[in-house]
Amino acid sequence: MSDNRELVPIEQSMEILNRRAGSYNVVTISRIKGFLNKEIVRQALDLLQLRHPRLNSHIVGELDSLRFKTEGTEKIPLRLANKFQKEQWQEVIIEEMNQRIDSSKALLRSVLITIENEKDTNYLLTTVHHAITDGLSGIQLHSEILTYCQKIASGDQITEVKTLPVLPPPDDLLPESMKGFRGKIKGLLFLLRLKSQQLKNRPETLGFQKCVPIELRRCGMIYRQLNEEFTKQILNCCRQEKTTVQGALCAAMMFAAAKKITAFQKRDVRVSCRSFVDLRKRLKPVVSNENISILASSLTSFHTLRPNTSFWELARDVRQQLEDGLKRNDIFSVVLMSRKIIESLLSRPNEVAVTVAVTNVGQVNIPTVYGTFKLEEISYVPAQAAFGGVLAAAVTTFEGKMLLNFMFSEPSISRDTMETLVNSVISCLVEVCKEKVSISLMG
Repeated sequence: MSDNRELVPIEQSMEILNRRAGSYNVVTISRIKGFLNKEIVRQALDLLQLRHPRLNSHIVGELDSLRFKTEGTEKIPLRLANKFQKEQWQEVIIEEMNQRIDSSKALLRSVLITIENEKDTNYLLTTVHHAITDGLSGIQLHSEILTYCQKIASGDQITEVKTLPVLPPPDDLLPESMKGFRGKIKGLLFLLRLKSQQLKNRPETLGFQKCVPIELRRCGMIYRQLNEEFTKQILNCCRQEKTTVQGALCAAMMFAAAKKITAFQKRDVRVSCRSFVDLRKRLKPVVSNENISILASSLTSFHTLRPNTSFWELARDVRQQLEDGLKRNDIFSVVLMSRKIIESLLSRPNEVAVTVAVTNVGQVNIPTVYGTFKLEEISYVPAQAAFGGVLAAAVTTFEGKMLLNFMFSEPSISRDTMETLVNSVISCLVEVCKEKVSISLMG
């Protein structure tokens, strides 16, 4: 099926980053129990490519005339990585994050990691061009791949694959009030308001430990898992404090960044936080999780942390500012203005865009068991080597456990510094939950 068309601004911005910033992709990671091999995954990927029209595309043209083209798209590349220790799977993720997608050939590639001393433990990675995916899309693709693997391993004959309908460009899915001339005016007004907020608040950031050109930057990652009991504590505390998990995660990361910025001195710190928002349920008609696309936007909130600022007060402030931004339809303006935003950021490569950033897909609602295969963990991480000095995290909750992938641009932030920041984030969450439980027991 042909699905040739021009890229819209949000898609263009992702290809600009892919070409100019070393890499800009979304890596999704599954840990799978069961005897999985390359031949099974190869067949599953071929079926996946038949099902999704956009996976049969590549990108052609110069930056001012980018187009999706169907004819000549190659098969999804797949490689096997054999590791001796289970912990080595993270090395492969970092490799994938820092390898540009050859968008002139295909928009997805995959790696199957096998563990030498644990024959029934595998890690499946997909690296997808950010112009056609977001966190939810990547997770959905893994569920479909495992469904195909289950059928192939059990000997089922798959004679036909139902191809999904072609999804319109993201711009065409926006509300009528955001289309055409009116949409452009609203987008420009949004940019003016955002610039005004930046000038008014002047948020502090972690800055650059070391500056290098964008093409020499690499994306690092630090992984943390919170057990079921602690994850449940966080959820319960957020509910009691009338805030969201997103608000709590943002608050913990802003407190950690503020400690680093002030070197633990007691003073006011102005910070900013970028929160990513799923668009699917906010579009008309609502877009199913089955459809892969970049259907995520972002909102930026501004906060002042004082020596006596309460954690939960800050978390509620994040929630309130996000709600206000949603009411103003800022998420749609970001989609329309994406190219201008990215080009502006790339023109000032040694400035830090925001203090912290959090992308959280929340509870992952896909099956755990696929025949003889069991999905034990699933998470994702967007590569963002271009943007230095930002403390960022990608979060999923699966089977009751919260999985956090903290990503950062090296060498603007060193790995040792990032380890300290991540430990500070987790410690902050532990501390506020303990306090909440203690107060409840005293009450």
